[in-house]
Amino acid sequence: MDKKVMFDIQKPWPLGLDRKTWPLFLAGLVAILGILSTIDVLASRGAIGWPDQWRAPFFFITDYGLSDWILIPSLVLMILLRLAMFPLQGVWRQACGELAATSAFVFLGVAVPGLITTLLKRLIGRARPDEFDTVGAFSFQNFFNDWTFQSFPSGHSTTAIATAFVAGFIYPPLFPFLFVIGVVVALSRVPVGAHYPTDVFAGLIVGMLGAYLVRNLFARKGWLFKQSPDGRISLKPLEGLRRLIQRARA
Repeated sequence: MDKKVMFDIQKPWPLGLDRKTWPLFLAGLVAILGILSTIDVLASRGAIGWPDQWRAPFFFITDYGLSDWILIPSLVLMILLRLAMFPLQGVWRQACGELAATSAFVFLGVAVPGLITTLLKRLIGRARPDEFDTVGAFSFQNFFNDWTFQSFPSGHSTTAIATAFVAGFIYPPLFPFLFVIGVVVALSRVPVGAHYPTDVFAGLIVGMLGAYLVRNLFARKGWLFKQSPDGRISLKPLEGLRRLIQRARA
């Protein structure tokens, strides 16, 4: 699968989004949410009612959307690599710095969308499907709420799709595979009973746009990424790592 079938991930923003088209883009998102809201209850109650053997694979894959498995290692690696740079010189220091920047990007590329989702969950306070029998599908407790009223957007969906884009920005051939996994993980949140379809869609959008936001900020600062005159953004050549690999092969 060619990554360009779905996204040209070197463009500054996905899906044709730019300064001119953002009002139309926003209107499209609202329209899709409105359409999905009409099937929220039907899709959620129907999927929850599937036989256990049908739902079991979704319970298995859904934990890929947890963020700890990527945030903790990337943060620890970033700190250790930055500390390791102090005694190093030359190509070793350069390579260590490149890896530290990569780790920082992975951490922030997943953490920032996750933070945005967490804030939206608190702000919106939508009841989860577990509360349907008590309060229905469209009950809200804004600001002051607990897990049961933090359904919109889906955090697992945000993490899964942000991870796909972050990895794709660094190594594009990985993107199609991880994108498919991310979408499957997002969809799994409905049959496991954690979210409605609108929650999942919103999580996908936040994860995607959040990853792009972090990538674009890195490029603007000249960290890890570069932007060409036509606006396209790509990974800088990691010269330090390349030179070390060449030495190892020699």
